[in-house]
This record gives sequence, structure tokens and C-alpha cells, in this order.
Amino acid sequence: QVQLVESGGGLVQAGGSLRLSCAASGRTLSSYIMGWFRQAPGKEREFVAVMSRSGTITYYSDSMKGRFTISRDNAKNTVYLQMNSLKPEDTAVYYCAADGGLRVSRTVQEYDYWGQGTQVTVSS
Repeated sequence: QVQLVESGGGLVQAGGSLRLSCAASGRTLSSYIMGWFRQAPGKEREFVAVMSRSGTITYYSDSMKGRFTISRDNAKNTVYLQMNSLKPEDTAVYYCAADGGLRVSRTVQEYDYWGQGTQVTVSS
């Protein structure tokens, strides 16, 4: 079992940047495919980005491609989400999640473990 704790959220103006971190404990992060998701008020949780165990495979939601970058440091047991050119519509609670399966997935139900989330608010 792995425990995940996100940090790095906050309030930023449109066009700004934030870097989210997700620290894992309990098991090594290299055992999992890692994803980021977000959930805005009144909306379903949606896929943001995913990275394979080795870091060689990444996928992004189309609306975030080119602006967000997922990375991982297995030695530090941490995964990151660099968010640039932020827009007010990026406002949401951001969650990291761990998937013990075989293939990278964009589906919420595929993920086994979740962090508590970190709030990102982008002002216009």
C-alpha cells in the first residue's frame, strides 16, 4: 500500500505557473504508474496526465498538452506536475494517483490509491 500527499497548490494569476508535488510513502513510487487528475466544483474528476513506471511513456489531456508537464523522481519517491500558462478554467482540486496495473490509463477507476488533493485557483 502507498500513501500519497500532494502539495504546491495555491492562488495564481492567469498566465502564471505552479509546480505540484506528490510525495509517496509506504512503498516505492517505482512500483506504480502515476497519474494526475483534477476536479472542479460541480464537475466529475478528469484526467490530466499520466506517466509510466520508467517515465518513458506520458499522456496528457488535450486541453493541457503543451502547458503541463508530468515528471517523476523515483529516488525521491515524488511525482511532479509543472503547470504553465494557467487559465481560470484550470481552477480545481488536483489529485495524484497510483496505479498498480500493467498499462498507463486515463481512467479514474483504474487507479488504486489517491492523495487528498491540493487546491489550485487561477484568477483572471
